[in-house]
Amino acid sequence: MEVTGFFTAIIIGLIIGALGRLVVPGKQSIPIWLTLLIGVVAAILGTLFAGVLGVDETAGVDWIELFIQVVFAAIGVSIVAGAYGRRR
Repeated sequence: MEVTGFFTAIIIGLIIGALGRLVVPGKQSIPIWLTLLIGVVAAILGTLFAGVLGVDETAGVDWIELFIQVVFAAIGVSIVAGAYGRRR
């Protein structure tokens, strides 16, 4: 992953976190900053995973990579919301 890809993943990650939260059904009682952090991590992991699959460099918008990132974010939000909810 190049430096520009890393910073792009962080910026996109902020949006990905919100999308991941919207995909997960029910109420998630986690703070918005945690959702955004999950989104950034999901964007980075999704970009790396897309690279492993060989779909990180496509012509135009990388829809497959974006989908992978949202899936990672939804999984992350689900896990953290479950753990965070039990902690409170």
